Amino acid sequence: MIPYVRQFDFTYGHRDQVSSLIQRVIADNPGPFTFTGTGTYIVGRDMPGASVAVIDPGPDDEAHLHALLRTLKGRTVSHILVTHTHRDHAPLSRALAEAVGGAPILAAKPPAQAVHASTALDEEDDDDFAPDILLAGGEMIEGDGWTIETLATPGHASNHMAFVLRDENALFSGDHVMGWSTTVVAPPDGDMIAYMDSLDRVLARGFSTIWPTHGPAITQVAPFLKAYRDHRLEREAQICARLAAGDATIADMVPALYAAVDQRLWPAASLSVLSHLIKLVKEERVSAAPEPTMTARYRLIG
Repeated sequence: MIPYVRQFDFTYGHRDQVSSLIQRVIADNPGPFTFTGTGTYIVGRDMPGASVAVIDPGPDDEAHLHALLRTLKGRTVSHILVTHTHRDHAPLSRALAEAVGGAPILAAKPPAQAVHASTALDEEDDDDFAPDILLAGGEMIEGDGWTIETLATPGHASNHMAFVLRDENALFSGDHVMGWSTTVVAPPDGDMIAYMDSLDRVLARGFSTIWPTHGPAITQVAPFLKAYRDHRLEREAQICARLAAGDATIADMVPALYAAVDQRLWPAASLSVLSHLIKLVKEERVSAAPEPTMTARYRLIG
């Protein structure tokens, strides 16, 4: 069982000092994919003139922009960092950059095309997003009393980038790891093999705290990540069991696999099942006719 963390105190638009170097402001955009809303993080000292970085400005929401500007007043925004281009993370970046005097926006290269096999998700991309500086992973970004390392974590999105606050051994995980829920891995841009590889890299780093964009901090990092990883492997085994029982399509499997899950999330769950099946086909453990898609027929090999 994943030891989810879902309870925390917050007020929309209010600045919370969550560590010595981190403040958080939560946007009023709750939903089945955003939990209580997008948490925008400000990294740096809370003193006049200090340089700070803003992580995941969030949706195009005027009230959230004003809340961020109130929080940032008197300080200099040196960098705006975006974990990925989904519309609950990226759209406010340009308006914020302009409002604070032209701070550069840094992110991995956006996907070249539409990235989901379904339009049923609430996580579509911000097609207008254009970072000023492209990140590849491994870059060091510095400000007054803080250093951030970029860490490529593809899987949820091909361009997903996490950010390491080296001063606190903390990871801003975006949607790669979330305390309140598992992460959607939606083909064709989402990739389960890449996701599992990224999860292993994060686990190996030994972070003290993980700050997801949605929900509270994860402080019991190692056991949480191990349970998160085990859940994926268990889901994979469950899919194989459904195939062994005679299910041949994703539509057959989802009601059984996700019987306890809000049916509003079944379209996303279907995409996660597809991502597992694509992985199993690549590993030659499952066959697909004619190829791995939402409507294909699948069977176990051997």
